[in-house]
Amino acid sequence: MDTRVAVIGIIVENADSIDQLNDILHVYRSHIIGRMGIPYRAKDISVISIAIDAPQDIISALAGKVGNLPGVSAKTAYSSFTS
Repeated sequence: MDTRVAVIGIIVENADSIDQLNDILHVYRSHIIGRMGIPYRAKDISVISIAIDAPQDIISALAGKVGNLPGVSAKTAYSSFTS
């Protein structure tokens, strides 16, 4: 199955959703290339980027689950590279 490389940008405005977010990311850990999280204390939010290499439907499912968490938004940017 072809995979794509993508980056999922996540903004967490509700700290109560962090445990659920980490649980979701744990489920998809085999597809995640890397993760960078930046706490922005001045605004009381967290900014997270996830690099992922997975089939399109897996990437969409992950972004959808994350984006449905209360106080969490997610956007995905895809590379044109497929393998």
